[in-house]
Amino acid sequence: MSKGVNISRARASTSAIERLYVTMRHLFNRGFYKPMGISGESLRNALLLLSPEIYGSIAEEKIELKGLLYVLDRLPAGIEECRYINLTSDEGFTRSHIKPIIPPKRRRNCYRIDSEQMNIEITRGRSDIYDILTHLTFLFIESRKICERVLIEETGKTVRDWHKLEEALAHKKLTQDQLEVAIIHTANILGRSFDEVLEIYEKLKSKSQPHRFLSIIYWLGKLSIEEETGGEKRIITFSMLLRERLGHHIHGDRWANTIKETLEKRKLLNRPLHIISANMHSVVNSLFARKALAKEFPSNGSLEIYKALSQEKNDKLRNKVLEMAGKNGMISIDDASGTNIDVQLFDLASLGKDACCYDLPASISKEDIPVILVMDYAFGEQAFETIDELLKPYKPNDQETVFMNIASISIMGKAGILEGGKGDLMIPSAHIFEGTADNYPIDNAFSKADFEDNGLQILEGPMVTVLGTSLQNKDILLFFKESTWQAIGLEMEGVHYQKAIQAASKIRKSIREDVITRYAYYASDNPLKSGSTLASGGLGTTGVKPTYLITDKILEQIFNFKP
Repeated sequence: MSKGVNISRARASTSAIERLYVTMRHLFNRGFYKPMGISGESLRNALLLLSPEIYGSIAEEKIELKGLLYVLDRLPAGIEECRYINLTSDEGFTRSHIKPIIPPKRRRNCYRIDSEQMNIEITRGRSDIYDILTHLTFLFIESRKICERVLIEETGKTVRDWHKLEEALAHKKLTQDQLEVAIIHTANILGRSFDEVLEIYEKLKSKSQPHRFLSIIYWLGKLSIEEETGGEKRIITFSMLLRERLGHHIHGDRWANTIKETLEKRKLLNRPLHIISANMHSVVNSLFARKALAKEFPSNGSLEIYKALSQEKNDKLRNKVLEMAGKNGMISIDDASGTNIDVQLFDLASLGKDACCYDLPASISKEDIPVILVMDYAFGEQAFETIDELLKPYKPNDQETVFMNIASISIMGKAGILEGGKGDLMIPSAHIFEGTADNYPIDNAFSKADFEDNGLQILEGPMVTVLGTSLQNKDILLFFKESTWQAIGLEMEGVHYQKAIQAASKIRKSIREDVITRYAYYASDNPLKSGSTLASGGLGTTGVKPTYLITDKILEQIFNFKP
């Protein structure tokens, strides 16, 4: 393929992304739309033109199974049965009797209002809305494909395979023979092999819902058929409060004030504060696990300990580490603001003898002993909202304004890599904001040299902050990689973090201008490699080594920080 063709396709794909987001903003301001009607057609056409790697065969006649599994992990269970989907702000549903449904791979509260309606609570900004609407558009495209494969247009009746699937789901229990026959009929409907359908069936089944996959396919097809034959349109709405509140930092303000109040109560406001955006386990484990679990792992290296702690069955080991941390300066702040971002504070002045796996300099004065603030991962634009509010001065009860002593800000995250494989490292020198002319050079305290000789491939260079990982396709990514941008990877938060840091340090002057910034990412996927996209599954234990390697380097620099 010629370079000209590549650029042409990249431009067409970029144009499709722009149309998607312009359309989403328009529909949001309008307040509602019918995804399979004229108002949703632009979204569907743009997504089909883009054909993101994560959605595989979305533009083909057969049903995309891995993309479907990826989307179902990020949407509430039962959404395929709902004709009405309502995106809301935090409007007090937590005080109702309705139990929230939380998707496995996205922290958002969803509420099944009745048999036909699902409410999805948006507290993480525009990126959350873009993410949901993209996944829903994929779901509706797949449902239309099911409808087209089972509905006989001339008669308005359905094919035999569809009737057999209906019959199977009418039974409360299925014998193994009945189940396999149902899967064969479902495979015919989906245009997939028996093996492919069986694999997804096994991944989705549970004790309470053994035939969940069959039910999902049935309901996707059923609502699409009713839409086609009876005109019963599915509708997505945006609540009035959501449209009023979006962009006002309501949740970020609550979140940041809770942290500052805790720091004030603990008399930690004036101490050097080191902020780390990471997960909720790697910092506490790096600080305490080797000492806390010395009996359980007398001769094993730290990597074996971290792998053991990452396994679901090892709650006893994790609790032992957390117990030691709680006795040695860790303060947990569970989120009640709606951001879904929990926080851990570590007062390093409260470390007991031989409790921590790192040593502070012997000469350090008490007022210079660091405080570490670990915040769970933000989502897209939410990174700007949270860090922007956190870095603002604190004014308790109309008293004198307190400027926080922010010593460093470290961002560790997962990202898509453009050359290499899962678990490899990326050290950004700048963030490029996709779809705009904005770019943010970084004075990164990390360099490639900090991570060499660890058996991982390490890339250093610009990274692209994308509007949504689910929208990326090879043409755009190849352009960023092979053009003069020389991009090494893609992620969703870098620009938003850096924008907030630059505003606080260089414009508002609310934190020191020379605040230390560290950025390092490990690869969760390679969207340019077939079978290595996010839809191919998680990292498993592959992510343990790079996660703790980055965490270790962050902590080394914090413990050796000189005010």
